[in-house]
Amino acid sequence: MEMNSIGLIEMTSIAAGMQAADIMLKTSQVQLILSRTICSGKYIVLIGGDVAEVQAAVDAATKQIDFAVIDTFVIPSVHKDIFPALSGHSEIKALEALGIIESFSVASLIEGADAAVKAANVKLIEIRLAMALGGKAFCTLTGEVAAVQSAVDSGAKVIADRGLLVNKIVIPQPRPELLSEMI
Repeated sequence: MEMNSIGLIEMTSIAAGMQAADIMLKTSQVQLILSRTICSGKYIVLIGGDVAEVQAAVDAATKQIDFAVIDTFVIPSVHKDIFPALSGHSEIKALEALGIIESFSVASLIEGADAAVKAANVKLIEIRLAMALGGKAFCTLTGEVAAVQSAVDSGAKVIADRGLLVNKIVIPQPRPELLSEMI
């Protein structure tokens, strides 16, 4: 199965989240990437596959359980750095400038992170999803200062357009100890 697209549903209910995962897997030929509880009693389901299959799966679950949906997305042509950043396995040896984007929702943050790494020559370090974060999410990235600023601005705009941006920061010349706290 080609994994050129990802889709996510963020739910207010754990039971509805598990039901959404089942609907998505029964509706389309998609791969389950992540299905779990997150802080504040929410549940997320992340799937991957062909764009049309992912869209059909997200649409089917959203239609059947619309009362519990907080946020959704489908990202066609997802950037390759998203997967290692989600799993915490990014290969970063040293920090250049450090960019941080913070969101009130998991879905908007992943969309913002994808937009950020597509906008400039930066490396995505990590995407943290709502665990011990009060339901919020954030991503970190590194590169040259101008590239990081451009990436952070692009990613933050996606999130801000949905009214879910908490904060965005660019730190030139961060202390190297910060890297060990991120990965």
